[in-house]
Amino acid sequence: MRNPYNTDLDKNPANYQPLTPLSFLVRAADVFPQHTAIIHGALRRNYAEFYSRSRQLAAQLVGNGITRGDTVSVMLANTPAMLECNYGVPMSGGVLHSINTRLDAAVVAFQVEHADAKIIIVDSEFMPLMEQALALTKSEFSPLLLEYHDTESGVDKSSTQSIDYDVFLSQGDPEFDWLMPLDEWDAISINYTSGTTGDPKGVVYHHRGAYLLAQGNALTASMRKHSIYLWTLPMFHCNGWCFPWTLSAIIGTHVCLRQVRDEPIWNAIAEHKVTHLCGAPIVMSLMVSAPDDVKRELNHVVEFFTAAAPPPEKLLADMKTAGFEVTHLYGLTESYGPAVVNEWHNQWNDLDSASQAKLKARQGVRYLPLEGLNVIDPETMQATPADGETIGEVMFRGNVIMKGYFKNKKATEESFAGGWFHSGDLGVMHPDGYIQLKDRSKDIIISGGENISSIEVEDVLYSHPAISVVAVIAMPDEKWGETPCAFIELAETEKASVEELTLWCKERLAGFKVPKQFIFEEIPRTSTGKIQKFVLRDKINKSKKV
Repeated sequence: MRNPYNTDLDKNPANYQPLTPLSFLVRAADVFPQHTAIIHGALRRNYAEFYSRSRQLAAQLVGNGITRGDTVSVMLANTPAMLECNYGVPMSGGVLHSINTRLDAAVVAFQVEHADAKIIIVDSEFMPLMEQALALTKSEFSPLLLEYHDTESGVDKSSTQSIDYDVFLSQGDPEFDWLMPLDEWDAISINYTSGTTGDPKGVVYHHRGAYLLAQGNALTASMRKHSIYLWTLPMFHCNGWCFPWTLSAIIGTHVCLRQVRDEPIWNAIAEHKVTHLCGAPIVMSLMVSAPDDVKRELNHVVEFFTAAAPPPEKLLADMKTAGFEVTHLYGLTESYGPAVVNEWHNQWNDLDSASQAKLKARQGVRYLPLEGLNVIDPETMQATPADGETIGEVMFRGNVIMKGYFKNKKATEESFAGGWFHSGDLGVMHPDGYIQLKDRSKDIIISGGENISSIEVEDVLYSHPAISVVAVIAMPDEKWGETPCAFIELAETEKASVEELTLWCKERLAGFKVPKQFIFEEIPRTSTGKIQKFVLRDKINKSKKV
């Protein structure tokens, strides 16, 4: 049937522009040109300078062969250059590829070659690693190499084959007429998954999704105009959860932090009146366990947004005492970072601490720009009952879901089967519409035909006062197929025996869920604080074969 409102009412430049988060920086520079945009050590840059430098970078990238859809790879710490790349690269029409700075050379080589990087920008500290990676690529792969020297790093320029980043940028036109995306569906960045079960997959973001998620951050976090954000979250992780673009939307201030250490964090929060920061629970542990002479007394509440596993109850209490309000988020690389938030209800403040902890352990409800979030049976594609017990797969739908996996049609089609993005996370839907994760599909433990949620066992162990970090995995077992095995990191000065922890679990779990082995050692993590269970599984499997 013909829609009369579509007759002679067409898109034109006056009523339609592709959505892009790049427009946030343009507005910030127009309206608040002198407002401080970036703090890094002694360096201060206002929005006029931030915008000009981003345009200079874009101009130089175009002048050196970057055209629409070309990849520019960067291996940078949380520095002003990384912020400039989040704008300057897409302003050139290029696609930003941010590389995890803690990867090994072989993985870096795979990523830059798979993304077909035309130009690579590298921090001096990471240049030896990049040179090792490039040595592993095909001889015909020869991207232009730029080197960024950060005065805060204490590392001198280290490559004779590279061009100095600041010299390169200074030669660009600060009034460059940068390239708007032709379509808001155009790629703005590519971020690679960890690749723990094969080669990493390149997750492609578009301008529209980045625009919406960036605004969703501000609305979800209730970020006021001129908020001050401390970079404890790596900017290479999901484009810093899109916060590099969020801060321009609210004309906020970026406080760059090259290394995540307790004293610089506390000093920055106190001296710059930081209002917001993000990170994994390990960052919170680092902060609250800092020596008393390092901690600073705060005269304002600081909002801390965390993802990964729900923080232990004691850690949440310690953070609150220290002056922080913690909000739990959940998302994946494929959802531009956080797309689910544990929205807190005021009436929950009247509950006892144990009840509050149970509520805070849930992942929550969808972000404002996410259209669909549900727990679904992947076989039938029907929603599971909202009973808080029936396990299904958490699935997403909406504009803040990736375009797909770069050069991997099969994986893309599988992930979008049935018109939903399949997260691979197993969870339940509670009666009030809040989801709660129970496990990754590959982390579920099947013992004698019974499913065991590693998260459920971890929650019980986290409630023990001596435990700082725990990871539960499946351990091969001749009789049961597999049984739970718990890796434990004890809190500083605390002690606990195998017998004590076994009894603790028996009093709180069904017998078949109690770990059959406890291993006390440091637990491996990624650069973003996520526990690397695949490393632990490999270790256990190898030990069982000996």
